[in-house]
Amino acid sequence: MLGLIALLQTLTLAVSGPATSPEYLAIRVAEAEGYFVREGLDVTVRTTRAESGAAEALAQGQVDLTATTLESLLRFGPRAPDQTPRLVFGLTAAPPFAVLVAAAHAGGVRSVEDLEGLRVAVTTPGAPELVWFGWLLARTGVSVAQLHLMSLGERGLVRAIDSGEIHAALVQEPMATRLLVEGRATLLADFRTPAGVAKALGIQTVSAGVFVRADRRPADVHLAAFARALLDAQERIRAASAEELAARLPGRATGAQEDFARRLEAARACQLPDGLVSAEEVQQTIGIIRAHTPLPAVLRIPRPEGLLHLEPLQATIKARQAR
Repeated sequence: MLGLIALLQTLTLAVSGPATSPEYLAIRVAEAEGYFVREGLDVTVRTTRAESGAAEALAQGQVDLTATTLESLLRFGPRAPDQTPRLVFGLTAAPPFAVLVAAAHAGGVRSVEDLEGLRVAVTTPGAPELVWFGWLLARTGVSVAQLHLMSLGERGLVRAIDSGEIHAALVQEPMATRLLVEGRATLLADFRTPAGVAKALGIQTVSAGVFVRADRRPADVHLAAFARALLDAQERIRAASAEELAARLPGRATGAQEDFARRLEAARACQLPDGLVSAEEVQQTIGIIRAHTPLPAVLRIPRPEGLLHLEPLQATIKARQAR
């Protein structure tokens, strides 16, 4: 056993919090199931409070890899040209959320255009889903400035939906699915799956992923091993029951047991197949981020191809298909 430990390649990975986030469940499963160790990796997972913290950890050279959003990498990530962040594994197409209409207003709000001048709630100011929502509005000629946008927190948002105090809300998973299943809201736009994102926006995008710094990139052999572990974790998420996964995961990752089954369904729905991302998807995502998020004046964004390093993942997928 000591010999095995000595041979493991050490990597440090920052993961955006909270630990219960469906977007990063594959990383939690890979760690809990021992997939990293099986692939010869000793991965230390550090959870940050938000996406910005994970991006800053990569920028400051505190970690080898970071799991966060492309938006956060552009706003808070590395700045020097030789430190360009590279995506090595895609996790989600968008923040998993849905635009819901309170049941009390379902008859009067049937399209995105109907939201103009109405009360719309989000959980927090600057929530990641606002970028995708802003692009959705722009497609119909409406802007966020034409809404009465309110920040209420998750509990306050749900209470406002139930009372009819607000007309619509950007509701994160798994609460969005719960409100729909219980008939407390109706669906206006769906960002919970890659297919839903493409339908809502007319383009394909990428949100969360695993990134490295160009000047501190782990060797491809280790990135391939990391990819194998995440691919196996995705398969485990698809196949295992909530009870089976909860028995292996730490409590901080499952949260309340009665809610974990819904978080698992959210993770199954939002994850990108095989972690693959195209340069076109990166370019389209940068476009919507630029349109709706203030970026640093000193930021010089490289070509989309320069933000990807998927060769280890692609080689891993090819080898698995050949078996």
